[in-house]
Parts: sequence; structure tokens; C-alpha cells
Amino acid sequence: MPINKPTDSELEILHILWEKGPSTVRTVNDLLNERRKSNAMAARNVAKPKESAGYTTTLKLMQIMFEKGLVSREEDGRTHVYAAAVREEDTQSLLLQQFVDNTFRGSAARLVMQALGSHEASSEELDEIKALIAQLEQQQPKS
Repeated sequence: MPINKPTDSELEILHILWEKGPSTVRTVNDLLNERRKSNAMAARNVAKPKESAGYTTTLKLMQIMFEKGLVSREEDGRTHVYAAAVREEDTQSLLLQQFVDNTFRGSAARLVMQALGSHEASSEELDEIKALIAQLEQQQPKS
């Protein structure tokens, strides 16, 4: 079954569910607000920080995510416990592929060259990239 593309706000919620596991709306809302507050403090002079999330807004988002199949929901008495219904890796692959298609006209090489050209990679990162390239070359069929 194909994954629905999450919005930025839905992705924030998914990050929490992937990290913390099944959680109530209250827990997710509290963590969202903690993260937004700490991100705002870290980026004071950068962009306008996201406003704190109201409980009913978080609840509505999670209900929409349930309808989209992004989360599952279990009733525990009067409380609903939500869990991610999509894998983090699958969601990252979907979002990355759409980003590469839309921004780099489908060229992963353009993405990598842009990233390496505008970011100073550490020697450890370069070693990881070299190892990945070697692994991918070994997987290529010999012609």
C-alpha cells in the first residue's frame, strides 16, 4: 500500500511517534510544544519560530493522520493511544524521492554534488560516502 505524503506538521508528529512509540494526544502535544520552544530558543534570530500547538489542533491533525493511514489508534478506556502506521525509512524514501524529482529533475547525482558543494563534510562523512559508493558499485551487474 503506498504511503500518503505527510505534511510538515504531520511529519513533526510522526517523528515523536517514531522516537517515543505509541503515545496519547496529550503526550504528543506536550512534546511538540517542548520541541518548538527549544527550537525557537536555538534559532532566535533566524526564521519565525512555529507557534505552540494547541491540544485540539494536535488532536485534529492526529485524527486526519488516522484517516490517511499514517497512524493507528487504540482505545484505552477514554484515552486514544496513537502509533505510527508507516515506517520512518519508507517515509524518508518517499519524501527524498519526491524532493529529488521536484528539485533536481530526478538526478541523485545533482543532489549529492549540491550537498557536498555547499556543506563541509567531515572526513568520517566522506568515508561513509566512499563506502556507500563502493557498495553500490559492487551491486551493479557486470557488463
